[in-house]
Amino acid sequence: MKHRERQGELKKKLIDRMERINGQTRGILKMIEEDRYCIDILIQIGAVKGALNKVAMQLFEDHSQHCLADSMASGGEEQEKAVEELLTALKRML
Repeated sequence: MKHRERQGELKKKLIDRMERINGQTRGILKMIEEDRYCIDILIQIGAVKGALNKVAMQLFEDHSQHCLADSMASGGEEQEKAVEELLTALKRML
């Protein structure tokens, strides 16, 4: 499948969100180092997982609307590869 550059606004949103997630994970590390209450750490881990799921969904939507749509329009082998690639990615996410 052909690679496509992400649009400016989406790319900025993804980068901003990943930077926040990076800060959250550093915070979790600090909480562990400081022997903070387990439940508080677990809550933060849940927040990071939720944030990562949002990033994944944004990428999934972008891929579906652009890359997958282009491949489906091409038909044939390109279409089959695109569907298989999408299914493989979804299995890894779940």
